[in-house]
Amino acid sequence: MLARRLIPAATLILITLIAAASTLWLRPAEARLPDADFAMPMSAQAAQAAVAQAQARQQAQIATVSQQLGAIDPAHLPLTPSVYFAETGHHLSNRSGFLSFWRANGQKLLFGYPISEELVEGGRIVQYFERARFEFHPEAFGGAGQVQLGLIGTDLAAHSLAANTLTGAADPQSGESYFPETSHSLGGAIRAYWERHGGIGIFGFPISEVLVEDGRTVQYFERARLEWWPEDVDSFFRDQEAMRGFSLHTLYEVRVSDVGRRLAAARGLSIAPVAQLPGTATWSPAIWTRHIDVDLSAQQLVAYEGDLAVWHAPVATGRDGFDTPTGDFAIYYRVPMQDMTGSIGGESWYVPHIPWVQYIVGGVAFHGTYWHNAHGTGSRMSHGCVNLHIDDAEWLYEWADIGTTVTIHY
Repeated sequence: MLARRLIPAATLILITLIAAASTLWLRPAEARLPDADFAMPMSAQAAQAAVAQAQARQQAQIATVSQQLGAIDPAHLPLTPSVYFAETGHHLSNRSGFLSFWRANGQKLLFGYPISEELVEGGRIVQYFERARFEFHPEAFGGAGQVQLGLIGTDLAAHSLAANTLTGAADPQSGESYFPETSHSLGGAIRAYWERHGGIGIFGFPISEVLVEDGRTVQYFERARLEWWPEDVDSFFRDQEAMRGFSLHTLYEVRVSDVGRRLAAARGLSIAPVAQLPGTATWSPAIWTRHIDVDLSAQQLVAYEGDLAVWHAPVATGRDGFDTPTGDFAIYYRVPMQDMTGSIGGESWYVPHIPWVQYIVGGVAFHGTYWHNAHGTGSRMSHGCVNLHIDDAEWLYEWADIGTTVTIHY
């Protein structure tokens, strides 16, 4: 009975990996490929072959992990899903819910990789990451507050900033977002990043004004330190901002700095790698089955790992007469930058410098846009493609791969 109890818990990660092993590349109501912004980069047969080969490679990877776990004595398997990060030499488990929280709330982009095992600080279970500290709150077990982010920005600032830097108040009439809770303001690209990636829940309130450290513009928050890297947005997109009157943001224009590493060093915590435990899979972006859901009615995209939603993004899809096709598809071709040319129904267009293009059926693709800012508003702008903000398109490009399945529906 013990073995039967342990094995399903230990292999919970793998259950969703094996589901949906095969997906049709095209299953709309009609057989004809839809009109779209791009010319189809390869034949339908070649696209199907590319998807089949990619999905076969992923299934082989899943089978290898499954065989490794199957060779281990069930008594030595972990009680809850755990993964090992070879990048830092530490585990991440769901004993306290940390693994699911990491996956669902920004992953390495916001938190980085774990740099410690779970440990106890002040009577509470915590774990340090490159850019954060997770805390287990048993009083909220099973609720949204079970896992909370520690006030690591406040802790680090106490080590690195003069007291008057933290206490100096902002001008409430400055025109930027002002927070009376901490008497500090928030504006520009850092404000946009803060708002789009979790706000108070992830970063907390600002606890400093914008300042310069080591030649870099930064701002401290209760749970983070954000850095501005304006050079990440190339000159073409800067020109487009000036022309169109709204801001464009890349995924790494603002970055969460390594506050976890800095605070661990300040406190003398050991972050030395540990040996990988038997029965733990080595983390990779493909360890769970990845799936993308596009809701045309809501004009929203959700990326899933198994059953867990890990990214949400507003979209703008095909306008009347160029409707985005519905059905089950898979990414079959990808390119980080491409010019868009087409001529359909008496319309012709040439749009250069389209970022993060991922084809899903015919000439229909996910991609970033710089010529409108209507994502999620209900205004459908494309000739069939799924338009995203540039930073969302970049995240999706890094996370997905050829063979990643896609469902588009109303």
